[in-house]
Amino acid sequence: MNAMEDVVVLIVGAGPAGLATAACLAQRHVPYIIVERESSTASLWRHRAYDRLKLHLAKEFCELPHMAYPAGTPTYVPRDMFVEYLDSYANQFGIRPRYHTAVESAIHDKGKNQWVVLVRDMDTSVVARLATQFLVVAAGENSAANIPPIPGLSRFEGEAIHSSAYKSGRAYTGKSVLVVGAGNSGMEIAYDLATHGAHTSIVVRSPVHIMTKELIWYGMTMVQNLGLNVTAVDSLLVMAANFYFGDLSKHGIMRPKMGPLLLKSQTGRSAVIDVGTARLIKGGVIKVFQGISKINTNSVEFHGGRQNSFDAIVFATGYKSTVNAWLKNGESMFKDDGFPKNYFPNHWRGENGLYCAGFARRGLAGIAMDAKNIANDIVAAMDKMSC
Repeated sequence: MNAMEDVVVLIVGAGPAGLATAACLAQRHVPYIIVERESSTASLWRHRAYDRLKLHLAKEFCELPHMAYPAGTPTYVPRDMFVEYLDSYANQFGIRPRYHTAVESAIHDKGKNQWVVLVRDMDTSVVARLATQFLVVAAGENSAANIPPIPGLSRFEGEAIHSSAYKSGRAYTGKSVLVVGAGNSGMEIAYDLATHGAHTSIVVRSPVHIMTKELIWYGMTMVQNLGLNVTAVDSLLVMAANFYFGDLSKHGIMRPKMGPLLLKSQTGRSAVIDVGTARLIKGGVIKVFQGISKINTNSVEFHGGRQNSFDAIVFATGYKSTVNAWLKNGESMFKDDGFPKNYFPNHWRGENGLYCAGFARRGLAGIAMDAKNIANDIVAAMDKMSC
């Protein structure tokens, strides 16, 4: 093992949250090191996102700190253009992550008031020790794919994948495919499958707001730029959505009691930005089921007793945090599920120089807020120590 390397700030993760934090620190002339277990920045966006993905919010709500999108960028940024933006962002601020570097443990040394972090070079297996005053967990809320335990899943003989492995419906033409999960990814994947000729079904397990991208843009603009009351704006959005989509409850899709903007603010759950899925559901092209009882070798039994055969299942069931696997003294900040104990906007700071970025479930706007707050707090702490 190599000798201890002293670091002022150590950032774990080079996705959008890690890049934003590094940029904000660079703007304040604070030295840092950023480590990333993958071979590139933003590996989720590069390698684990479906082909037709676009940012679901308008670009003005999706900028990282200190750098706007280039002129001519579409309002709703395609995945490839967003990756190009992140590459330009890293170049703009001179961000050079240490790739293929996995954090094995991070322990706070109370005597020296520093974090001792063991990192492994995944190419050489060499383990190094880093000592840092400030530790920023930016590995994000999307660290590992989450597939819920469903009775019989291991016996299924068809293809069963997480949405992070899904690319396009072209490979599923003529096949029967079940999508589990009705968030933005699940609904868009169902649309992509159906338009490529797959016999598509989707499991909608809980109430969900279905909105147009224009409605969400108007709602966010009225709240953030005009200062209108969230509840009043939500009422307008729901009325407009009901007029536009009609009553979706008879097709198996119920609306939450809480409005879409308030629901996002209080729980982090996003409205679904419709890409055409609602029309296909109403037309019977995409079938809706309420929940799974069990999975058999080539079929799925649903709540209510109905059983259908499927060639493939796509689990659009989100991700889980893995921070507690390596962070050994994070009790001041993280719960057992790897998410912050404190709610937004007070989630980003823990004790003993521990911070997190990208865990607010507020998208890229939340990441930008985290990065600015963390950099400002670190600068204030350093100024206090130098006095």
